[in-house]
Amino acid sequence: MLFDLRGKGRRRTVKIVYGGLALLIGGGLVIFGIGGATSGGLADAIGGSGGSSGTSVYSDQVKTLTKQVNANPKDAAAWAALTKAQIQQASIIGYDQNTQSFNGAGRAELAKGAASWQKYLALNPPKPDDRVASLMVNAYGPGGLNDAAKSAAALKVVIDARGPSAALYAQLAVLTYLAGDKRESAIAEARALELTPANKRKLVSAQLATERTQIDSAQAQAAQQKAQGTPGLGG
Repeated sequence: MLFDLRGKGRRRTVKIVYGGLALLIGGGLVIFGIGGATSGGLADAIGGSGGSSGTSVYSDQVKTLTKQVNANPKDAAAWAALTKAQIQQASIIGYDQNTQSFNGAGRAELAKGAASWQKYLALNPPKPDDRVASLMVNAYGPGGLNDAAKSAAALKVVIDARGPSAALYAQLAVLTYLAGDKRESAIAEARALELTPANKRKLVSAQLATERTQIDSAQAQAAQQKAQGTPGLGG
């Protein structure tokens, strides 16, 4: 975990970082003519059903699939489906699109989905489900479980399945930097730039530099707030 989310100010700091990352993933690179990054993310998870009916549908799916994996723990397809249902359930009951973050109930459900995802991966499926992996990129994000390393690992599953793209590698550059792996972030950026039209590379590089600066600033603020034992700005 890169951030302690218990203080209101620290949650606000995380929200700023997550908002910048969401811009990079969902819109910023499209402006550069590269295309979007992951599909099948939180927007897809939230879409399709809503309100109490959506909650009931996903809750029923979770119950059914839980019985399936209990009966056959080596059923990789069932573990993937359970993961998806649990993340969808979390998105219905605990995701705020305005703040781009999950509340306590949502994070608790995300944790269940993350546990199912890890059990799925432990079965070593030959071709991990990239649509579920794209859900986990967001579920592990700062607005959710706040585990950038696992978010980046899920993104690598997406890249392996869908092939390299500038947008995906740019997203990986941000996530690995957020996880504290500057070397891997630089490698991902280099790959992103290779896949970027020549006339757009400076713009992409500049945007990634801005993202890293925001991350550094947010982490410094969070560390200072934690050291001071204060709720933070606006707290």
